[in-house]
Amino acid sequence: MVYMYQQDEPVPVHQNQPELERKVGGWAPAFLLLANQALATFAFFGVGVNMVLFLTRVIVKPAGCGDGVKECMPTSLKGSMMFYTSIYMVALGYGGHQPTLATLGADQFDESDPKHKEKGSKGAFFAYFYAALNIGSLFSNSILVYYEDIGFWTMGFCVSMASAIIALLSFFCGSFHYRYVKASGNPLPRVAQVFVAACRKRGVRIVDEKQLYESDLSGPQDQWRLCTVTQVEEAKCVIRMLPIWLCTIIYSVIFTQMASLFVEQGAVMNSYIGNFHLPAASMSIFDILSVLVCTLIYRKVLVPLAGKLSGNPKGLTELQRMGIGLIIGLLSMIAAGVTEVERLKQSIPEKHSSSMSIFWQVPQYVLVGASEVFMYVGQLEFFNSQAPDGIKSFGSSLCMASISLGNYVSSLLVHMVMSITARGDDVGWIPEDLNDGHMDRFYFLIAILTIFDFVLYVYCAKKYKCISVEEDANGPKKGEA
Repeated sequence: MVYMYQQDEPVPVHQNQPELERKVGGWAPAFLLLANQALATFAFFGVGVNMVLFLTRVIVKPAGCGDGVKECMPTSLKGSMMFYTSIYMVALGYGGHQPTLATLGADQFDESDPKHKEKGSKGAFFAYFYAALNIGSLFSNSILVYYEDIGFWTMGFCVSMASAIIALLSFFCGSFHYRYVKASGNPLPRVAQVFVAACRKRGVRIVDEKQLYESDLSGPQDQWRLCTVTQVEEAKCVIRMLPIWLCTIIYSVIFTQMASLFVEQGAVMNSYIGNFHLPAASMSIFDILSVLVCTLIYRKVLVPLAGKLSGNPKGLTELQRMGIGLIIGLLSMIAAGVTEVERLKQSIPEKHSSSMSIFWQVPQYVLVGASEVFMYVGQLEFFNSQAPDGIKSFGSSLCMASISLGNYVSSLLVHMVMSITARGDDVGWIPEDLNDGHMDRFYFLIAILTIFDFVLYVYCAKKYKCISVEEDANGPKKGEA
């Protein structure tokens, strides 16, 4: 079979004559993109991290209420519609921003340049990219959350909006210095065209496979009937990645608990340090610090050490790191379940609270943070490296889609569990008053599901054969995982 990438080969814009007058690509624009990611994350988490408490306390009218003491006015239909439209716009904006920014950042490093390839600049960028994400959320999860928790919701959302505006302006500032890769069109239609064309020609027999070639070389064609070999290879790559991607969704369920049940659990624990009340959502600071510390340890200690032992300059492969992330995530659920068991033993029914200190949540947050370094950074590298150049942004989008589906699966699990356990006089595992429920069982349920998911993941990872897309006309090359 002949592979010809003339149509779809990505071409850096700086190869054109007008671009030779200025320096493009490298770490300078990459650092600007990292700063942009931190600002955008600050804006997103400024809205999202405390959303579970906002929904239970306010909904629409935050002025002068929403501190958990003073009741807010009843919501109106217009206000509810405005609220849900707003949060879906935030999700749509951030969902489009993060994966494409990750792809653009990786494109700043030309791996045909020995300087970037030998130093592993692209892999380092993904690690720093996730660190920037956590630096942005560090401020939103601490200072901003504190003011939102005492009722200043409007101010918190306005600050988030200002951060998003600064992020947009900073992105435009580097427009003339980014290293762009020529786009090959929308990746979804490109992949869909392969399946449509295959269905239409499922009865056609190929006499000689050598007759297959890039259809565009013979003139304009309807790609919904006849696709290029490049498109076929892209579709095959997507199909190969899907089992691995599906196995990451359960991990995203674990990650989702930080912004939902972890916050609810912390809200009914003793969160006072003297006279200072620590917002439950601020406990995610320990997750962020864990990510930053573990990223540093991984880049400076584990990669060199594992590289010497395995002979792989990356240290551990992306698939190995994702597997380790699943295991650490499993441990975080066990830690959360044990904490809830002990919290119930020290519960104060009349106050709907517990005398147990909120700092007993630290281990579960730290473990989630450590697992993120292995899972999400590994995911970013894996899907970016295994997606051909024509659909790089699609590969990066899979990581974000995993997190989004994790949210939906988590909500579905909660609904199913409550439908089964809240019958008759039983209030269920996760009632409004957590002291009457058994949220620990829900954590252990997720842990059990993670064990099954890990077994399936190991099977899929062993079957997966990694590809290496070279920047020449030789096409994709397969290698052992």
